Amino acid sequence: LFLFFFFKQINLRLILVSGKTKEFLFSPNDSAADIAKHVYDNWPMDWEEEQVSSPNILRLIYQGRFLHGNVTLGALKLPFGKTTVMHLVARETLPEPNSQGQRNREKTGESNCCVIL
Repeated sequence: LFLFFFFKQINLRLILVSGKTKEFLFSPNDSAADIAKHVYDNWPMDWEEEQVSSPNILRLIYQGRFLHGNVTLGALKLPFGKTTVMHLVARETLPEPNSQGQRNREKTGESNCCVIL
């Protein structure tokens, strides 16, 4: 039973802007909001300098896109038993999905991507 449970877990490696990383295990039913709350409640000791005041400002970025709070890991079709990398940032609000600004950026070729060194 334990092995079955283990393989139904999704391993996330979360990366802060500072470059610090930590791995966590989550269920496919966990949402982005659940993950933010779990990470906030279990904030790693070596992330102390990056501690935030509330889980509500923690945002996940996956493949260059902000994940809205209700999106589950299962909906993203993340693989079991492999490590998936996401960025974790502190941000008050999220951009609206499919906003006019996004369409304008596509036309002009501008990008809002993250550079990892």
